[in-house]
Amino acid sequence: MIQSIPTIAPIATQIETMRAHVLVEPGKLEMQQVPMPEPEPGGVVIQVRSALTCGTDLKAFLRGHPKFPTPTLFGHEFSGIVAKTGKGVTKFKEGDIVMSTHSAPCGECYYCKRGQENLCDTIMSTMVLGAYAEYIKIPERIVRQNMFEKPASLAFSEAALMEPFACVVHGLEEVTTSPEDTALIIGNGAIALLHVAYLRSRGVSKIVVAGRRDFRQQAALAVGATHLINLTTENLEERIRELTDGRGADLVIECTGQPHIWEQSVNLSRRGGTVVFFGGCKRGTTVTFDTLRIHYDQITLRSPFHMTPRAVRRAREILIERQVDWSLLITAEYPLEKLGEVFEELQKGDCIKFAVIP
Repeated sequence: MIQSIPTIAPIATQIETMRAHVLVEPGKLEMQQVPMPEPEPGGVVIQVRSALTCGTDLKAFLRGHPKFPTPTLFGHEFSGIVAKTGKGVTKFKEGDIVMSTHSAPCGECYYCKRGQENLCDTIMSTMVLGAYAEYIKIPERIVRQNMFEKPASLAFSEAALMEPFACVVHGLEEVTTSPEDTALIIGNGAIALLHVAYLRSRGVSKIVVAGRRDFRQQAALAVGATHLINLTTENLEERIRELTDGRGADLVIECTGQPHIWEQSVNLSRRGGTVVFFGGCKRGTTVTFDTLRIHYDQITLRSPFHMTPRAVRRAREILIERQVDWSLLITAEYPLEKLGEVFEELQKGDCIKFAVIP
């Protein structure tokens, strides 16, 4: 049974506009009254109950984003309540409490037919933005593949972690790990901590987080990190070799999106190890690697992108299992009208994620 809140009413027909934040241009957010969305056939409109901040949103706010042409509705990690359903929707009804992603593959293109749905020809052009609002419109392909009931065991803000966590799960789907491995995660933001949680669920015994901000380092310990490296006071390469008897890490996950850290990551891997470049660098940047090291030491380099429906389902399962207290990743809650203050706090860095509550 889908969990429902009977007291939540559908969108009233007399309501024609809603409050929503618009990214007018990099650095400029505006709360606007925008048209109330109407569901398409097979789609729904969700009343947003929690929308989470994301590193991608911060980058888009600060410098723009090639996939977020401005002005644009903003925000993409959310959960909420079905407020209105489109023609033909049978899986959900008004009042159902749900968790969802903001994109889904077409299922028909070259990549989808080869099991690479994350590379779907239209997955980015059809993604949904606008979670920093009272309501958000979800198209049929997302409702069908990537929208699920939210169990009572997950708070709305915790359920909104499903989308970023699915990206983490996808990024490591084809990476083999064992309990004896040492995994090094460079960076200690929200995505890095979700990697910690996922590796913990896979039974990796030594999870090392390298970062600078003590608040985030302590959060890393709380969600499952076993060792910390302070990048301000310690030499990263020396410390990781001390922790691995000189070999280097079995798995290195780069979560900073800085080109020089991409380059350094290769030197932190053991022979036969794997390096995952999760953090996306600024458009147009390049990196250089020692080809002798990569070839003769058989270093596997991976750069995952986005997520698949399979990863979404697995992410949801792990969230529900609650091996981790997911609330540790939510630093604080803010009302919708204070989104500008939220982005000021994000730039200070002493936080993980903020929940924006309409």
